[in-house]
Amino acid sequence: MSTAAPNPLADWPRDGYLQLDDALTGDYLAQVQTAFDRCAAAAKDQWLEGVATGSAPAAFFDIPDPLAQDPLFVGLVDHPPWYSLLQELMDGQTVFHFAQFRTVPPSPLSYVGWHFDVPRSNPLHLKIQLYLNDVGPDEGAFAYVPGSHLATAGPYPCVDRLEDMPGHRTFYARAGTALLFNSYGMHTSMLNRGPTPRRSIILIYEKFTAERHDPNRCARLAPQLTNPARRRLFGLER
Repeated sequence: MSTAAPNPLADWPRDGYLQLDDALTGDYLAQVQTAFDRCAAAAKDQWLEGVATGSAPAAFFDIPDPLAQDPLFVGLVDHPPWYSLLQELMDGQTVFHFAQFRTVPPSPLSYVGWHFDVPRSNPLHLKIQLYLNDVGPDEGAFAYVPGSHLATAGPYPCVDRLEDMPGHRTFYARAGTALLFNSYGMHTSMLNRGPTPRRSIILIYEKFTAERHDPNRCARLAPQLTNPARRRLFGLER
């Protein structure tokens, strides 16, 4: 007698996050890592100049306009292991907003404190954080307060040390792990005291509403978006 497969979203309403192990593996993961490193290296001098002039933060740097840098990156936006879940949570109305391809060098300070990204009055707003290297203790791991996305949650204290936030979970995981989370919830990046920069890709989505629809947001990528479903996802068509 066969048994039904477990529902990966069973705890989502309560927790507001889901860890997807091995969301990227093998050659695909290696290709993304290589392309990320190439683009990050090309952007590094510009970032360092910005740090020197005070126009860029010293605690992290992002690859500029990352999806335009390599066609490989566009395919991450609707990568099946997480896109199918996004579509379920968004009732099939998922719209991609933008991406952050982020490097966090070792530092005695975190680049961000505990925060939520949008108020609950905002349409449903979800993110994917994809680790491109193994992340262990003191290596800049993502952290989230389970249940903090709920309207009944909080208030939460202002803490001097990130690790003092009550009830939080820190996600140590190997390269290729993706973390899907509700942006209403409290989250942060823990300190990276390790020997290497933490590399990750953050993909940001929202449930479609006519009021916030902007067909020009991703118009520069139109030549790469020939599939009708992908054009809808990137907001070029409805």
